[in-house]
Amino acid sequence: MIRNFRMSPSFPYRVQTFFRICGMLMLFSEIWKQACLTFFLNHSSYDWRYFPFQLCSVPMYVLLVLPYAKSPFLRRTFLTFLMTFGLLGGIAVFADTSGLHYPIPALTFHSYAWHVLLIGIGILAAFAYELEGYASLSNVDQKEPSVSPYPQDFKRAALFYLACCAVAAGINHICGRFGIINMFYINPAYRMEQIIFYDLVPLLGNLTVIFLYIGMTILGAGLLFLLWKLLLPRYAAICRSHPSGTGRPV
Repeated sequence: MIRNFRMSPSFPYRVQTFFRICGMLMLFSEIWKQACLTFFLNHSSYDWRYFPFQLCSVPMYVLLVLPYAKSPFLRRTFLTFLMTFGLLGGIAVFADTSGLHYPIPALTFHSYAWHVLLIGIGILAAFAYELEGYASLSNVDQKEPSVSPYPQDFKRAALFYLACCAVAAGINHICGRFGIINMFYINPAYRMEQIIFYDLVPLLGNLTVIFLYIGMTILGAGLLFLLWKLLLPRYAAICRSHPSGTGRPV
């Protein structure tokens, strides 16, 4: 049933609509979360620790832009980011769920639902990438038809992640004067909090562990990318051989 749904001619449009709805839903739920944290838990004082720019927050911004992006390269970059870095952010949090719990049960539910949604979005983004990449490559990459798009797409997604790290570092520096803030967990003013990496600080130093954390995040996303690289060609072959297959982008 899933296979038939995926190969339906209307599938790309359903994906586009789903991404748009998810982006708006995540935006409004994040506004609600920020209001609850500020007015109910922090007595009308903003807590910069919860500023919405962590790795698991970036997919929200991507989804708000993706349905309106016209460039195939930009769209494939965003889709690659969602199916690797976004998916990793959704999965990795369950290794240590202590950060998902709040005094207000509704906020705890929101945190769990957010990361489960990231996993679903990451998987669906991979199918959307298949349709976008495989079906339109002959039109997009005519200058280099013999070169696989995979390495270039992940390279752009990794560069986008590094750009987000730079933005997070800037936010940490600028907003650090207002309170505790540790976007992307890379603020050198605070000890690395992430599980496993926390224990490496006494051995390697905090700054070294921060760079190690960034590198391992890219590595983890790269492993997911390799997994998709193995799986997607099989689905693409099925899509091309099916009479109702479609090559239209999402």
